[in-house]
Amino acid sequence: MIGVEQRFHPNYSNVEKAYIRLLGVPVVGLRIRTRNLLDLIPREIEPTQVLDIGSGPGVITFQLARRFPNANVVGVDLLQEQVQCCRQIAETAGLTNTEFQLGNACTLPWTDRFDLVTCVDIMEHIEQDDDALSSIQSAVRPGGMLVLHVPALYRRFPVFRKTVNFDVPTHVRPGYEPNQIEDKVRRAGFDVVDCGFTFGFLETLANNLGYLISRGRKANKPLYGVAFPVLNLVSWLGRCSRPKDLGAGVFVIARKPDLDQSNGERGRS
Repeated sequence: MIGVEQRFHPNYSNVEKAYIRLLGVPVVGLRIRTRNLLDLIPREIEPTQVLDIGSGPGVITFQLARRFPNANVVGVDLLQEQVQCCRQIAETAGLTNTEFQLGNACTLPWTDRFDLVTCVDIMEHIEQDDDALSSIQSAVRPGGMLVLHVPALYRRFPVFRKTVNFDVPTHVRPGYEPNQIEDKVRRAGFDVVDCGFTFGFLETLANNLGYLISRGRKANKPLYGVAFPVLNLVSWLGRCSRPKDLGAGVFVIARKPDLDQSNGERGRS
């Protein structure tokens, strides 16, 4: 169950912990993004070094640790409090293949280390997103993969009307068009494997209704707690949709060129 580790969060009440034990983390949008990310990661890869950028409460990082039990999974976040809480959760939950570090996506300290890097709805928070993508490219080993997810510039809200994506206080931009973020990933030095929309009709509907209740600021917790099981079921029924024309999210799957392949191409030119 997605986010069940959050029942060990040191700052949650006993009631919140009991709810999470029963239903997992009660955030519809996060559940949708996590399901999409896990579906987008190629089934054939078996990474030994994984990096999750912008790990926040660690929900995605912990899912990656369970998906790849033989890998070392590193979560990086800007906030010391988040890092400390995740370390405590990992220790209590017994997830020994995870570690959490304080860090900035624009200045990652690694070179050619990670087989897989995930970055989910972080780029819209970063003014210098090109710098962040270049830093990520340096951290990926040759032949390694990036799975990136960002909000789309437009979404359908509340149901059918096309509008600019949600105005969230910490965002420096509302989102990206697929060709825009794909171009940025290419310029950073990746080969793009696939790019497209996420959040189909049911996922978007559930997420929009959740946003109307919480206003994206964790407001109206009792009402949200009552509505969450239904909203999560609706989103699950439409899980991992890949709309062709418009979705509330955009994904990019990319690979860092292998050194041998790059040298061979230069030799033929």
